[in-house]
Parts: sequence; structure tokens; C-alpha cells
Amino acid sequence: MGEVDAADGGGPDVAQVLAALSRWIDEHPANAARDREAALWGRLSKVTEEAGEVVAALIAVTGQNPRKPPSGSMADVESELLDVAVTALAAVEHLRGNDGSSTAALEAHVRALAVRAGLTG
Repeated sequence: MGEVDAADGGGPDVAQVLAALSRWIDEHPANAARDREAALWGRLSKVTEEAGEVVAALIAVTGQNPRKPPSGSMADVESELLDVAVTALAAVEHLRGNDGSSTAALEAHVRALAVRAGLTG
């Protein structure tokens, strides 16, 4: 995937890693051969696919499928949720040309949500 520069000497900056992951996906030969709209649909659809894995993990943990005994843990559900978050942020990177701005965009969005919720001014 190529090297990612460290920020503050404590390892690579998360925004840089997300941009590098997104670029890696975009540059994969199968994806690079797609037209832009197909690539966009693929990236955004992947978020939904990952969300389905969250539900599947929760079904497994809670034993909602009577054909199968409960399995896994809430840590598995949490891991799948984080996969959704990373996939969504990588899609934001894709939309922004892999410029490393997805985490700043997330921070601004969370702050705006807090204002709307009346949690901050």
C-alpha cells in the first residue's frame, strides 16, 4: 500500500492512513478500470455491505437465528461497527480525492451535530 508518514513521531496520522487506504482501493486494477460513477457506487455500496455485517454479528451474539446457537461477542459487533466507520471515512476520502481530510470533516460534522443537539454553543 505504500508508506504513510508518521505524525508527531507516534505513528501514522489516521487521516493519512485513511487517504492511503482509499487510494489503495481506487488504484487496485479492477477498480481503476471502472468508470467514475461505477467506482463511486461501489465505494458507497460497500458501506451498506459492512453495515449488514454488523447486523449479522448482532444476530449471532444474541442467538436470533433459531438454527444456530449464539456465537461471538459484543466485541465482534463493535469491530464490525468500526469497519463501517472506516469504510465510510474511506468513501469520504474517495469523494475528496484522497486528500487526507476525512477526519477533519468528521470532526466538523460531529461538532455541528452537537450544536444542533444543544450540547454546545
